[in-house]
Amino acid sequence: MKELTIISGKGGTGKTSITGSFAALAKNKVLADCDVDAADLHLILWPEIKKREEFTGGKIAYINNDMCTSCGKCVEVCQFDAISEDYVVDPVSCEGCSVCVHFCPVDAIEFNPAVNGEWYISDTRFGPMVHARLGIAEENSGKLVSIVRQQAKNLAEQQGLDLVIVDGAPGVGCPVISSLTGTNAVLIVTEPTLSGMHDLKRVASLANDHFKIPTYVCVNKFDLNTKLTDQVEVYCREHDIVLAGKIRYDTIFTEAMIHEKTVVEYSDGEVSKEIQAIWERLSADLISNKNK
Repeated sequence: MKELTIISGKGGTGKTSITGSFAALAKNKVLADCDVDAADLHLILWPEIKKREEFTGGKIAYINNDMCTSCGKCVEVCQFDAISEDYVVDPVSCEGCSVCVHFCPVDAIEFNPAVNGEWYISDTRFGPMVHARLGIAEENSGKLVSIVRQQAKNLAEQQGLDLVIVDGAPGVGCPVISSLTGTNAVLIVTEPTLSGMHDLKRVASLANDHFKIPTYVCVNKFDLNTKLTDQVEVYCREHDIVLAGKIRYDTIFTEAMIHEKTVVEYSDGEVSKEIQAIWERLSADLISNKNK
């Protein structure tokens, strides 16, 4: 079983639209939406949830008022002003550091698991999908990404499927790192802008230099700035990164999303052919065991 992770240095590059098209083109696969902070692959694939589980990624303090002596020690030591004068813990302000638990002289403070979100196993028109929703302002996104990836791998093994396609988060933070570790190949979707070039270098350094993962790059909307597209190609050659392909600018991306379809479903034009060519390049390398 192989795993392909699609990421980007910044949001808005077309990463999820391209991932959705790969879902339509690939056979014998499981999809994993690991952009848990702002998941939107479901907007294209409309998954039918078959299994739902709570995600408890941290802990939160709770004061037992029957035991509390109102000594004020917890209010004094809390660095986040999460405990009111009435000795009630604000779940939004509590960072789960457990300092109040350790300093309470009468053991009146419990440290309970906090529900930070949910994860799901679903069916889509392109096969099974594992995805998640992290609560507003919740933390531990990296841990939730790890759960989604592991559940997707388990599902692939159970059903005898060959591939896991991961829609990773943008940037270089914890959810991205959790999306990359142990994957067989990574595709970075970028665009020919100054910020796109800057963020490409950051995420490529993480995937290619730090994790030593076979790395590919796709330049979306390449024709909007051919000079910067040329710079991306030079950067890839200098850093032993494969340029998997280029996709021209087209409003088809937006139109397809409005119609709740992938680009390759919605149109058979040049953009769809370019996406298909990129997929064929990636899948050929994965199948040939080039990326172990």
